[in-house]
Amino acid sequence: MCFDFACCASYAQHKRLEHDPAMADIAEKFLDRALEVARGAASAAGELIGRHYARGVEVEFKPDATPVTIADREAEDTIRRLLNRAFPDHAILGEERGRSGASEFLWLVDPLDGTKSFVRGTPFFSTQIALMHAGELVLGVSHAPLYGETMWARRGGGAFLDGKPVRVADTCELKNAVLSLGNIKSLTADAQRWNALGALIRGVNRVRGYGDFAHYHFLARGALDIVIESDVNILDVAALAVIVREAGGVFTDLDGAELTLETTRALATATAELHSQVRERLTTR
Repeated sequence: MCFDFACCASYAQHKRLEHDPAMADIAEKFLDRALEVARGAASAAGELIGRHYARGVEVEFKPDATPVTIADREAEDTIRRLLNRAFPDHAILGEERGRSGASEFLWLVDPLDGTKSFVRGTPFFSTQIALMHAGELVLGVSHAPLYGETMWARRGGGAFLDGKPVRVADTCELKNAVLSLGNIKSLTADAQRWNALGALIRGVNRVRGYGDFAHYHFLARGALDIVIESDVNILDVAALAVIVREAGGVFTDLDGAELTLETTRALATATAELHSQVRERLTTR
């Protein structure tokens, strides 16, 4: 029986026939295998990034003025090689090399998320790898080598931190919630929403700004309750969305819509109740 769903229709059949235990078993085995490959690729990239971090690298700038280094490019090449070896018919969308291949299976790769931290000697950077099937995010790996932790999840399998299961907090009221703000510069262009964010901040228990992968890791393991960002792309948050959801949380764009390849804003919460309250506070009329 074929377990590489790039070469058979079993996964799509599973989506249509979820009541069939045999089909469900095939899907789970495929996702477990894909997760194993993704974790290995993230680890290999992390080792390479760590070596570059230790000796230092030259920094270049892309046309959008964001930094890039040899570590970014070599890490993505390493990940692509390992993914292509395991799933040659899958497509890949990477931060540095763009998109290759055409398939319902699309790997989303940010080899070094947090390059600005990397070049300034701050260990808040990570490797992000996610798998999307027909527009649905189904697994994610978030590997932070210098920070010293890795989180992963696949659809229906729960979320894990270095092999131990994690769960979001059960916070349901804003007055008890800890909020972390990431990149929110673009919100300043919308006076109404910026003021709404200020009112939200006044209503929560505590505000932090961990940023990058870190606040999503904290959210997934119950250490904070809300994350808001308005300046991201899907490669930054795809894997983290799977992890937060499998830990029991809610992860959408800032307007409550499902994540897509065009997503640039994120709202993640520990509970549906918090998500609803935040959305209500941030909705401008």
